[in-house]
Amino acid sequence: MKEQVKDKRAAILEAALKLFTERGFHGTSTAQISKEAGVATGTLFNYFPTKEDLINSLYFEVKGRLSRSMGKGIETESTFQEKLKKLWSNLINWGVDNQDEFLFVGQFCSSPYITKFTREEVMKEYVFLHNLVNEGIKTGEIRDFSAELIIAMFYQGSRTIVNFILDSDSSQDQNKVLEEGFQILWKGLSK
Repeated sequence: MKEQVKDKRAAILEAALKLFTERGFHGTSTAQISKEAGVATGTLFNYFPTKEDLINSLYFEVKGRLSRSMGKGIETESTFQEKLKKLWSNLINWGVDNQDEFLFVGQFCSSPYITKFTREEVMKEYVFLHNLVNEGIKTGEIRDFSAELIIAMFYQGSRTIVNFILDSDSSQDQNKVLEEGFQILWKGLSK
């Protein structure tokens, strides 16, 4: 029984992700999400009492997956620059491989429908990133800019690279673009 419950919840979240990225929050009704998920609208409301609850749950889950993907393998890197580059590479590759999720995060990161509580809970997933940036500032490897600004620029730069890769023809070397993007970022941050 629990597996069936999990499957319905997962189907609702997957359908919401697809429709929110295609049509936006206001352009997507709960009836459309239910139909796409193959569940009754009442079933959707059993899991998510409001559309806002659904979007907050989806945002929390997607940002959690992004965080885990970004942090994968950074502990094996020895220098600050290598760690930052690993984060960059992980983020770009995640964005290219998970286009709907990447688009969703970009669309809804500043949305008024994402509650303060959800934002605060999500940020707990990114403590490692704040710690790494603060370490780089403290050791003098990067300029003493606001850590929040550095992280925002890092993320926005990654969006540019992911979009560039996705919009380019297939002859583009993804690794070369990824490396060039990192070098632009690094040269702007390093002392």
